[in-house]
Amino acid sequence: MAARSFALTFDYRCPFARNAHEHVLEGLAGGGDWAVRFVPFSLSQSKEATWDREADSALLTLELAIAVRDNQPDRFLSAHRNLFAIRHDHGKSTRDADALHDALASAGVDVDAAYAEVASGRPLETVRREHEQAANDHDVWGVPTFIAGDQAAFVRLMERPAKGTVEPVQAVERILDMLEGWSDLNEFKHTSLPR
Repeated sequence: MAARSFALTFDYRCPFARNAHEHVLEGLAGGGDWAVRFVPFSLSQSKEATWDREADSALLTLELAIAVRDNQPDRFLSAHRNLFAIRHDHGKSTRDADALHDALASAGVDVDAAYAEVASGRPLETVRREHEQAANDHDVWGVPTFIAGDQAAFVRLMERPAKGTVEPVQAVERILDMLEGWSDLNEFKHTSLPR
């Protein structure tokens, strides 16, 4: 049986994107048979497209992620986890040069090569193209959005894998089952958080 294919949008500033991506990363490590495409989606650009690092505090981080994803793919999953940790575990800015360097270096990334790739402009063009394609083809407006075939859904997992009540593989499989098999369901939202 072929691996299940899906895409998942990310912006390193969003705690819910961090939660969903950690479920996917843990699921992949735990045997999830998935072909995942990690798609950059800038929350700043979805409001007012400028594609300027001064206006978008996470644009450089997205560019570095794409430089690693596309040129050092064996280092991407670790780097991806570490880039989320900058803000959500360490409380630092996604503009913090030392934090970016440390996140990449601790994942085994050739940091100089990643920055050289960013300087070429190719990662920025990729980020822009993939962001716009997600918005145009699937009406994506936020992260994390799961995309499978012609179906897309914004999904908010409330807990990280270690605190969740469902194992990461099961959580992602449930999401994909609903996404691919029940397009009549448009929104399902608890009116209050479970106690």
